[in-house]
Formats: sequence, structure tokens, C-alpha cells
Amino acid sequence: MKRKEQLEQLTGMSTEELKDQADALKESLFRLKFRKTLGVGETVNDIRREKKTLARVYTLLNKKDVKEEAPKA
Repeated sequence: MKRKEQLEQLTGMSTEELKDQADALKESLFRLKFRKTLGVGETVNDIRREKKTLARVYTLLNKKDVKEEAPKA
């Protein structure tokens, strides 16, 4: 999936969906790191992609948290 398409898809998600996505990405990253340790296949690019996607999810979660807190202040 292209980065722009992925960003549009993630932006449309709710906070709860983003948290679920973050959990799924962490699990996937764990499995990829485990496979890398075992020496099974080429996983370096997959690890890099998952890390970047996880960072995007966390960025969107932080933006939504700030957006929710702003009206209360």
C-alpha cells in the first residue's frame, strides 16, 4: 500500500481503531524480529515498514488526544 493511501486510511480511523491497529502492529513487529533472529527469510524491509507504520499510528493518536483536550482547556 502506498504511503498516502495508508495515511488516508489511518486518518479515517477512530481512536479505538488506531489503538487496535497499534497493538496488531506491535505483535507483527515482534514476530518479524523473532523470524529475523531465527534467520528465516528477508525481514529487514518488513521490520522497517512496520516500524514506520506504527510511528504513523502513534502520531495520529497523539494528534487526536491533543485535539480532544484543546476544547476542554
